[in-house]
Amino acid sequence: MLKKQEKYSIIEICPIRNVVSRFGNKWALLLILILSENKSTRYNQLAKLIPDISSKMLAGTLRALEADGLVKRTVYPEVPMRVEYELTPVGHSLVPLIKQLTEWAQQHMKGIVKHRHDFEMTNSKAQA
Repeated sequence: MLKKQEKYSIIEICPIRNVVSRFGNKWALLLILILSENKSTRYNQLAKLIPDISSKMLAGTLRALEADGLVKRTVYPEVPMRVEYELTPVGHSLVPLIKQLTEWAQQHMKGIVKHRHDFEMTNSKAQA
């Protein structure tokens, strides 16, 4: 029993928590999908494709994906400097899984939203 607890207790050695924690924000999976569709993409183009992401969040998410080896950042020595992002082979290997998750979400979204609404209504009546 202790071994099982240790397996999931420390994020650094728990594969599920370690890797999936990077996708805890709502932007990482979206960025991976956009990069898979657009190949090499400039920072400003990514910002235009996701107009509701802040500059700080876009930069931080790209940095985290780069740190994990999912995104490659290329800086071109030009004036003005040009920076492009693209998926690495490891990043590309994640795309089919994200697409499956997206399909699942599309299939079940209405039901999930209905259950959330029903749950909130039931709980608000119980607390009143």
